[in-house]
Amino acid sequence: MKFDLNTYFKSNINAAPLAFFRICFGLMMFISIIRFWAYGWIEKFYIEPKFFFSFYGFDWVHPIGPYTYVVFVLCGISALFVALGFKYRFSIIMFFLSFTFIELMDKTTYLNHYYFISLLSFLMIFLPAGVYYSVDSYRDNSKAYTYIPRWTIDSIKLLLGIVYFYAGLAKLQPDWLLDAMPLKIWLPARYDLPILGDLLQQSWVHYSFSWGGALYDLFIPFLLLFKRTRLFAFAMVVVFHALTRILFPIGMFPYIMIVSALIFFDPDIHIRILNKVSSLLRIDPSTWKNRGELVLKNSSKNSIKNGVLIAFFALQILIPFRFLFYPGHLFWTEQGFRFSWRVMLMEKAGYANFKVVDAKSGKRFYVDNLDFLTVQQEKMMSTQPDMILQYAHFLGAHFESQGHQNVEIYVESYVALNGRKSEPFIDPSKNLLDLKEDFGHKEWILPWKGN
Repeated sequence: MKFDLNTYFKSNINAAPLAFFRICFGLMMFISIIRFWAYGWIEKFYIEPKFFFSFYGFDWVHPIGPYTYVVFVLCGISALFVALGFKYRFSIIMFFLSFTFIELMDKTTYLNHYYFISLLSFLMIFLPAGVYYSVDSYRDNSKAYTYIPRWTIDSIKLLLGIVYFYAGLAKLQPDWLLDAMPLKIWLPARYDLPILGDLLQQSWVHYSFSWGGALYDLFIPFLLLFKRTRLFAFAMVVVFHALTRILFPIGMFPYIMIVSALIFFDPDIHIRILNKVSSLLRIDPSTWKNRGELVLKNSSKNSIKNGVLIAFFALQILIPFRFLFYPGHLFWTEQGFRFSWRVMLMEKAGYANFKVVDAKSGKRFYVDNLDFLTVQQEKMMSTQPDMILQYAHFLGAHFESQGHQNVEIYVESYVALNGRKSEPFIDPSKNLLDLKEDFGHKEWILPWKGN
C-alpha cells in the first residue's frame, strides 16, 4: 500500500493513548518531585553548595537560596495539574519551565533522563493531551474531543524511538562491545544481590549485558511499532528496565520508560484502562465518548507550531552527531558528549589540583577543592574539561576579591578512562584564566594515549 503523507496528516485516532500518557507522565513527575524533596536532595544539591556549575549560555540560571524550594513546589503542582488535565496548556508550560530551570541550575546533576523529561514536556506543549479524560474537557465541552490527529501520538513514539536508537548507536564502539566496559567495572560491585550477585562476577555476563543492551536499544522501537512483535517487545522493555533499576541507582527513569512504551499500543487497550479508572473513581466512561474530532486547521498559528516541531525533531536528529566536528576521543574530551543519549558508556576517575600563582612575584599555593565544592561536585569536575575551566574562573574571581593580585590559575590533572591507567588531562602550562568557554575545540585538553 502506497503511503500518502497528506492523508496521514489528515487522519485521526482515538485520544485515549495520549490522555493515558499525560496522566502517567504527570503522576510520575509529581512522585519524582516528592521523592527528591523527601530524600533531602534539594538541600544537598542546591542549597548547601557554595558554587554551582552552570551550562554554557545559561550562566543566569542558578539556585535562588531558600526560594529554590518554591521552584520545586511549582514543578510538583504543575505536574499534578498535567496529570489531571487541569488548565493543561498552562500547566505543561509551567512544568517545562520549572523542571528545565531545575535541570540547568547545576551541571553536576546532569542526567540523560532529566534531559529527556525536558524534551518530552516541551513536545507536550504542542500536543492536544488535555482534550480527553481531563478536568478541562469535563468542564468545557468546547475543549473536549474523542479523536485527535494521529501524528500527535506518533510524535511521542518518534521521540522515544530517537532516544532508544541513538543510545544503541552510541554503544557500537570498542569499549562497550569488545571490552564490556564499563559494565565489567560496575556489575561485579553488585555482589550483594541475591542470585544475581554471583552471576555478575562472570565475564560472559558482562559481555551478554553489553551486546544485549546495544541490540535492545537499536531494535526495541521498531519491535514496538509492529503489532505482531509489540507484546514481546513490551515484555523486553519491562525486563530490561527492571534489571537496570535493580543494578543501578537511576531513580524513576526505568518506570518512566516502561509506562512510556504503552503509547505504542492500540487505543482499545488505553480505553479499557481508562474505563477501569473511571469505575474506581465513579466517573461515567461515556462522559468522554462521541465528543467529535479535533481538526487542526491551516492557520498562521498552526504553521508556526508545525515549524517549531519540525525544527525540534531536526535538532534531536542532528545534535547527537555534533561530536564529529571535534578532534580527539569523545569520551576523553567530552566535546559533544552531553545531550546525545550516550547512556552509561564510560567510567572516569580523576583528580584536579589547582595552583594559584602570583604572576609577578612567582608565589604560589594550592587549593583545597573541598573548601568550595561538595564531594560530588569535585568528582564530576575533575573529569570534565568545561567544568574545570569554569571552576578555575571562579577561583580566580574569588582570590582576586580576597586581595590577591596578578592571579593566574593552573591545574595538574590526571584521568583514568574505563579502567585504564590514568593520564595527564589538562595542559598544566596553560593559565586557565586566559581561556574562555565556547563551542570551539579545547586545544588545552591533552591528547588521549589510551594506555
